[in-house]
Amino acid sequence: MHATAVRRTALAVSAVSLALLATACGGSDEDAKGDAKAPTAEGGGATKAAVKALTSAELEKVALEQGDVAGHRISRTGPEEIARPEDVTVDKKECEPIGYTFYGVKRGTPVGNAGRKVVQEPEKEDLTDAADALEAGFDLTSSLVTLASYDGDGAEKNLAELRRSAAACATGGFTLSVKGSEQKITKLTEEKVSGGEEALAWTATMEEDGVVVPFKLVSLRQAGTVATFFSFNLGAAGEAEIDFGLPSEVVAAQVEKLG
Repeated sequence: MHATAVRRTALAVSAVSLALLATACGGSDEDAKGDAKAPTAEGGGATKAAVKALTSAELEKVALEQGDVAGHRISRTGPEEIARPEDVTVDKKECEPIGYTFYGVKRGTPVGNAGRKVVQEPEKEDLTDAADALEAGFDLTSSLVTLASYDGDGAEKNLAELRRSAAACATGGFTLSVKGSEQKITKLTEEKVSGGEEALAWTATMEEDGVVVPFKLVSLRQAGTVATFFSFNLGAAGEAEIDFGLPSEVVAAQVEKLG
């Protein structure tokens, strides 16, 4: 990507992708008492009534920390980064679960929540060309990681609802709005992913002023905990579709900590 194209792309996508990472995620035990809309799913596999949810304090102990993923900077999300259901609207009811997941909005009634920002660090290279250096600086993947823990079969229902929502909204697209900023999702493409007891993944394609912006979404379940990873890469945004990989190292590290 030439320097001019990089600058144009960055300006077009910054208000979209950076806002997503800056305003999404998180929660606390107080937040988890029921301000989110309950899922409509009626099942998601065998019921496991014996599953006991982790509290927010317990989730913090199994959430990613600095040093857990080589070449990545990890930090905790703060209260100012919490997106609430009333902050986010989706133009199609059936697309609400998948749309809420982009912003880290809680679904159902989780007992505990935790959140992390995980940002890939640039490799140390001797780049003397300014355009190459600028492009390398954009070609980094940033991920919002959220953990939510549910009693009983709540986590299974969470993934089942998400699977149905993505299937219903994969081709028709939908529009998200967070605090007045609208983003049009034009396509959802399912990806192969593994981890936990069950896992789902998609590439979400957004278009903004002729600029195509891909995002990655991974949601997996380990016992009663749902881990969700929402990722973007400025280097992949442009006037043509350019893909980037799932945050596999981040996913694997979080799965290992969840045990």
